[in-house]
Amino acid sequence: MDPAVTTEITEKQYVETTEIIRMDLAQVKSAFKRKTFEAVSAEAKEESNLLNNVTLEIAITGRSGVGKSSFVNALRGMKDHEEGAALTGVTETTMVPQEYTHPAFPKVKIWDLPGIGTNEFNAEEYLKKVNFSKYDFFIIITSDRFTKQETKLALEIRKNKKKFYYVRSKVDIDIENYRWSKRIYEGDIHEKMLCEENTLDIIRKDSYEKLKALGESSPRVFLISNWDLSKYDFPLLQETFEKEQDEIKRDVLIMSLPILTKDSIKKKKAAMESLIWKKAMVSCSVGLIPLPFLSLGCDIAIVAVTMREICKVFGLDEDSLNILANRVGKPVEELKSAIEHTPSTGMITTEFVMDILKRSAVWGAITVAELVVGFIPVLGSLYGGGSSFATTFYLLKNFLENAVKDAEKVLAKAAEPKKPK
Repeated sequence: MDPAVTTEITEKQYVETTEIIRMDLAQVKSAFKRKTFEAVSAEAKEESNLLNNVTLEIAITGRSGVGKSSFVNALRGMKDHEEGAALTGVTETTMVPQEYTHPAFPKVKIWDLPGIGTNEFNAEEYLKKVNFSKYDFFIIITSDRFTKQETKLALEIRKNKKKFYYVRSKVDIDIENYRWSKRIYEGDIHEKMLCEENTLDIIRKDSYEKLKALGESSPRVFLISNWDLSKYDFPLLQETFEKEQDEIKRDVLIMSLPILTKDSIKKKKAAMESLIWKKAMVSCSVGLIPLPFLSLGCDIAIVAVTMREICKVFGLDEDSLNILANRVGKPVEELKSAIEHTPSTGMITTEFVMDILKRSAVWGAITVAELVVGFIPVLGSLYGGGSSFATTFYLLKNFLENAVKDAEKVLAKAAEPKKPK
């Protein structure tokens, strides 16, 4: 095991984790008040594998050359021209819908649709051609002014009762051009910020007025940079996506989008907390089976799989770290140096989980089981169920807390200025 990563659960960690569990159990208790154990268990089992079972299809469309493919790459946490990235170019490179799977979550698919064409563009025919019904929502992109083509498409999407979002890309280029037009080359930081605010205000006002004139009653436009999604309106766009999806697809979306800020880490944590108690319910059901090899009080395989999923969600797996290193232009080993508590996904085996169980037995297994059973009496009446639920819940909650800490450190490390060569 990597000596830089610690898996031993200390008394302090145990106290912190059990206090968090005490608060989170309220959600589980509420579920039992509304439904029977069997109903809650069946629902939990169905939803516990949402990352493997729920497909999310996002369509990116707009005129040719506006940055659709670059935005596809940005959503996948990738740079243009790296292996597996969507093709980009000044001319239309997408003649038919191109599917790009998320590098960590293959059920999340981002579609680069063909350009919407000329003034003779027929929105109804276009949507039939690209198989409209398969997408969960549409992002309509432009890099300059919105035209009749975009509004025709938007109105047709609305008529068919699907969500869409207007996005204005490449605003960083507009800001830079505005700076040069005002001869603000270096200047002080206040002057630069004022220039940025003025440019964004001009673009917002122009986009709003143009769309109103084209028939949109109350248009929403999100300003973004394909090169840095943490800037401008992308966090607001992400929040809007999440609010307008059903609960399951919302969680999948939150889990799959790249980590840009501490707030995105917070949202991922909440989504994983919702998943963890469902995984514990599945383990509880397994715990009801009185077999000797399940006597440890939890399903080891469920715990190991979920720990690997947590690593992927927080960008701590090998592939995600490599993608981030490439995006920020830093050696992957530099990013890995920030990780103190979370092992690589290859190390998370059933033997790894067994080792944690042995290390945590002194502090956790019995007392947490008593806490859970005392809080949710129905689990105490089940043969092995309460213990199994408690042990799985405890191990995964503790792992999640550590993953959050490491994700924050990796984010900070990625944001540090590059070291001079």
